[in-house]
Amino acid sequence: MNQRSGVGPLESLPTEHLPTKVGGEAREFKGQIDDFGPMEKKMARTIKKGLKVMCREIEMGVAVSQLALAASGFVKDEHDPDRVGVVYGSDYILTLPGEFSVGIQKCLNEEGRFDFTRWADNGLPGVQPLWLLKYLPNMPASHIAIYNDLRGPNNSITIREASSNLAIGEAVTTIQRGWADQILAGATGTRVHQLRTLHVVLQEQIAPGESDAGKTCRPFDLHRTGEVLGEGAAAMMLESLEFAEKRGAEIFGEVVGHASSAAIDRQGVANYRQAFKNVMTNALKSAGMQPSEIGHVHAHGLATSRCDREEAVAIHEIFNESETPVVAAKSFTGNLGAASGLVEAMSSLLAIRENQLFGTLNYETPDPDCPIRISRECGNPGDSVLNLSITPQGQASAVIIRRFS
Repeated sequence: MNQRSGVGPLESLPTEHLPTKVGGEAREFKGQIDDFGPMEKKMARTIKKGLKVMCREIEMGVAVSQLALAASGFVKDEHDPDRVGVVYGSDYILTLPGEFSVGIQKCLNEEGRFDFTRWADNGLPGVQPLWLLKYLPNMPASHIAIYNDLRGPNNSITIREASSNLAIGEAVTTIQRGWADQILAGATGTRVHQLRTLHVVLQEQIAPGESDAGKTCRPFDLHRTGEVLGEGAAAMMLESLEFAEKRGAEIFGEVVGHASSAAIDRQGVANYRQAFKNVMTNALKSAGMQPSEIGHVHAHGLATSRCDREEAVAIHEIFNESETPVVAAKSFTGNLGAASGLVEAMSSLLAIRENQLFGTLNYETPDPDCPIRISRECGNPGDSVLNLSITPQGQASAVIIRRFS
């Protein structure tokens, strides 16, 4: 593993008025049809046509799903469409201001000020009729199902950073209930966006950036300065063991536990420590496992002062004095919003598969208030991972995935 950070100077946003100049952008994703993986020409034409009603978050979500379907060996004509579904996580997706610029211009009065009384007659006709379809958070699941004729259960989860693990958990329980043989679980999210970025920098602790951008995100380090903006998407095919073995699928791992919890006080302040403890306790219970059986913990690892401290204390309370290693992929990517959890779960699953756990970047000075064993270098991932995520409002989620044998 080259241990190389994906954080660099922000390229897609003007930064002169932002408190940071760096981010984990998906720089290689251009929203072109080549980004969607191998497919038949008819499918490629259909998706290419549909791109005009997709914002970047939705484009990324559809692209990784098409890649996941191809990687899983999915062949549309060889599956019962009523037994294949989609569960997708996302943030609430914000419209770009440019969508309304023409309409707003038509509502300016003689002094150049916006006159709302003109909006219905003059402004609204200047907005593209299908603009809303580009930003609805249920559209990733809708597009994927339509393009691939997946008529089974379809759901969309918009619980910010908790969405990925919740999507995995919902997919697993849907299959366990017998409602589907296969569920494509995915998530897409961003913190790199003309409006979303403003929301984040006004509400959360943001790392200002180092001269070496790759050193900016420092989860659990004593000198951490805040989260790093990022964007991304991920998807995986989940299916019953019987169905996977019958079709000869390559099995990467088994989801054996999952949980969710929200902890917040009457003043609206999140209790990260309690929420993390709740989901770890309940995920272990649902998996029928003890903390000692977990190979490694994949922390939310946001790199903010308070969240890291409370997460570390919660992990320490559950795992006591164990030597269970803890990793944080956000040190490589920044905060991908709703997509972070799935990217992190998949990176841990691949680490288990390759028998090599990556280290957490930029962890140089241990913080006495974070009493956990941070994996600094490549090591042994064990046979299972407990994956954690949480929102700023205290909604936590967790999944446990173990090696399939």
